[in-house]
Parts: sequence; structure tokens; C-alpha cells
Amino acid sequence: MKYYKTGYTTGAFDLFHIGHLNILQRAKERCEHLIVGVSTDELIREYKHHTPIIPFEERIEIVRALRCVDEVVPQETMDKLAAWQKLRFDAMFHGDDWKNSDLYNRYIEQFRQVGVDVVFLPHTAGISSAQLSDILRKLK
Repeated sequence: MKYYKTGYTTGAFDLFHIGHLNILQRAKERCEHLIVGVSTDELIREYKHHTPIIPFEERIEIVRALRCVDEVVPQETMDKLAAWQKLRFDAMFHGDDWKNSDLYNRYIEQFRQVGVDVVFLPHTAGISSAQLSDILRKLK
């Protein structure tokens, strides 16, 4: 298992759950310094087409409070290469539920050109923020 100096991962982290914690802990096990990008409310509205249940300021504080996280930054764009140009990480971590997707195949190719590994970590089955959000929205 390869160990990295600086790792990067991102997420909305709306309705933080055990799957989020698992991915962050697994990422930290693979790097010295873990940077986490938390999606802004505007970005979530842009790509998920809904307003997050937990506001950005609260979501970023939840992630910042975790022992396994060394640095937290706002994720204002889905452009991961732009994040690399600013943060200079050597590995990007993501759940393996996105492995072999067109989007992540493009990221792999882009990052290969600058010497960054894309590392897929086991996705926690049976839980997702989308499921939790759907339940809450139905209760309204």
C-alpha cells in the first residue's frame, strides 16, 4: 500500500454519517496530511440541484473537528485539477462507487499527467446522504 505526503478528498458532507467518517479515516491512513474540500451550498445547488439540509458553515466545522482531517478548504468548483494547482496534493481519494465512471476515468488521465494518483477507497454500503435527505424531505 502506497503512502502519500499530501492527500485530498472532497464531499458535500450533508447529513454527515458513518460512510463519510470511514472514507476520511481510510484516506488519512494513506497520507501524512489530509486536505478535505467541503462543497459550498452554491456548488451543491449547481450539481445536485437542491439546497443542502445542513448549511456550508456548519458542514465545514463538522469536518474540521475530525481528528483524521488536517486541513479543510471550501470546494467551490468540481474542477479537481484547479484544486491541485492550488493545493499540490499527490493523491486524490474517493469512494470506489465512482471507480470506472466516465468522470473519474477523466480525472485519472488528467492527474496521471501531473503525477497524482487517484486512489479509490471502499464505499460504505447501505448508507448515503441522498437516502437520508430523501427521508427528511418526505417527512416535511
